[in-house]
Amino acid sequence: MTIQSLAYIVLETTDLDAWRRFGCEIVGMAEAEDSGDDALLLRMDGRPFRVRVEKGAQDRFLVAGWQCATRAAFAAARTAVEAAGVATESASTAEARARSFQAMFRCTDPAGNRLEIGWGHTLDYRPFISPVGVAGFVTGEMGLGHVVLPAQNLAAAYDFYTQVLGFGDSDEARFFMQGWPDDPGLGFHFLHCDNPRHHSLALGEIPVPSGLVHFMVEVATLDDVGRGYDRALNAGVHISATLGKHSNDEMVSFYMRTPAGCDLEYGTGGLRPDWSSFTPTFSLKESLWGHKWDRG
Repeated sequence: MTIQSLAYIVLETTDLDAWRRFGCEIVGMAEAEDSGDDALLLRMDGRPFRVRVEKGAQDRFLVAGWQCATRAAFAAARTAVEAAGVATESASTAEARARSFQAMFRCTDPAGNRLEIGWGHTLDYRPFISPVGVAGFVTGEMGLGHVVLPAQNLAAAYDFYTQVLGFGDSDEARFFMQGWPDDPGLGFHFLHCDNPRHHSLALGEIPVPSGLVHFMVEVATLDDVGRGYDRALNAGVHISATLGKHSNDEMVSFYMRTPAGCDLEYGTGGLRPDWSSFTPTFSLKESLWGHKWDRG
């Protein structure tokens, strides 16, 4: 398995101040000192950033950054991608450094989602202090959290991540969003990297204008989730799904709408399987309880 974790995400926004308020005052991330007029860097731990928001003409998701643990794993990832006939582009030293990597390349998956793959991460060397008192985000070797990406050609995207990049199966699902008797449902694959998090990536047969279904951040305690829920409600943030517990990774979470138009899942207590003995599951139900959706 060549990919260790989800290192960061990059989004584009028409309103940096809205993201600054959302990221710092609601989510509890800290603005990095290296933020500028054209980009907001949000910290969750000892990394220089985990979420980068760039000023632009649209509100949308741009790219997911994936981390390899070693130079050898990085080289193997690029070799595998190119052997699969997928074009790659080397990042310059300055571009890699801006992503806090020693080296990095870019490519695109079969569903059109952009990836940046790098190795040799740098640290910030400054303590992370949440401006709203979040006890801590669960990151470390498990990375930022997870992303759920749209993949209308689900089978091809699934093969790319599993057969080319070596992601492992955690759960396959078919969710019946409409609830009609003849609802065919939507297919999803939940995939893990070389770390204990249940899934760092999910792929779904669902088109989304923003380019990202949602991303998840995990906090240390249930109280952190509850306080985040209160902050979102008090600020008038759209709650896309009420507090609930997922069936596959057992995460207790809620979903809120970001300024980019995608959702952010804010949760705690996610499952950490022992991959040596884990058997992938198949889910027909999204949540054990809660998660009442309002996608308006």
